[in-house]
Amino acid sequence: MPFNEINSKVVEAVVAPGQKMFSQRGAMLAYRGEVTFTPNIQGGQGGMMSMIGRRVANEATPLMTIEGNGTVMFGHGGHHIQVISPAGDTLYVEADRLLAFDGTLQQGIMFMGSQGGVMGMVRGQVTGQGLFTTTLKGHGSVAVMAHGGVVELPITPQRPVHVDPQAYVAHHGDVRNKLSTALGWRDMVGRGSGEAFQLELSGSGAVYVQASEEKL
Repeated sequence: MPFNEINSKVVEAVVAPGQKMFSQRGAMLAYRGEVTFTPNIQGGQGGMMSMIGRRVANEATPLMTIEGNGTVMFGHGGHHIQVISPAGDTLYVEADRLLAFDGTLQQGIMFMGSQGGVMGMVRGQVTGQGLFTTTLKGHGSVAVMAHGGVVELPITPQRPVHVDPQAYVAHHGDVRNKLSTALGWRDMVGRGSGEAFQLELSGSGAVYVQASEEKL
């Protein structure tokens, strides 16, 4: 069920009988029709292991299951919203960035330490992002939140992309990530907000970057 972008901060989705979608609690702005909203204590389609993973990672993002027949408008905190449509591959996204997504997508978690070993774990500590990242796989639509809008940057084997970890939103494709140090003039003038580290993404895919270093 694709999202209809009302403006940069509001999206609308059609909910049809026999279909499900998930959203962050508190993300519903308005709805029409016969629609129900049920708290999902098992963390979406990831089930109990997804819920446990988020608790361990301190990424407890409560979800609502949405069913019925109607339309629902979503937004949260005045954040900009970007709609991403996985075409059968896997989208990796920080849990607190998720606004809403199709129930047809298979939800799971990935331990960031498995991509980059110890450096993957360091990334979680330095950036304030959890060690676990949510994965959404299949065909469908995902609405993610960001400060100041989102830019999609392609990643190719010949051209890896270096990202400020605090600007990272999500990525997809056959991509590897590692954290590297990058001391520069920003650290010398006392900003110290993460620019001493760069997240390097290499392989084939794309990364989504927000136009800000602010956390949600």
